[in-house]
Amino acid sequence: HPLSRQQFFYILREAGRLAELTIAPHPHMLRHACGYALADKGIDTRLIQDYLGHRNIQHTVRYTASNAGRFHGIWRKKRRV
Repeated sequence: HPLSRQQFFYILREAGRLAELTIAPHPHMLRHACGYALADKGIDTRLIQDYLGHRNIQHTVRYTASNAGRFHGIWRKKRRV
């Protein structure tokens, strides 16, 4: 049987609880994570747009403009404090 939306949400929520995350994960976070990961790998913005199903390219541009590379080194700085 296919997984329902509610079942998937429950599994994700439980995984977050077991991992002792400080935020409550939700399915849309996975979508955002995928967009950022693709942008971080240098995938063409139009391909990401198509993959995520965005009609407006501006919704996709935020992933490429805010990719994880901009924050490189922040974790090292945080650990030194």
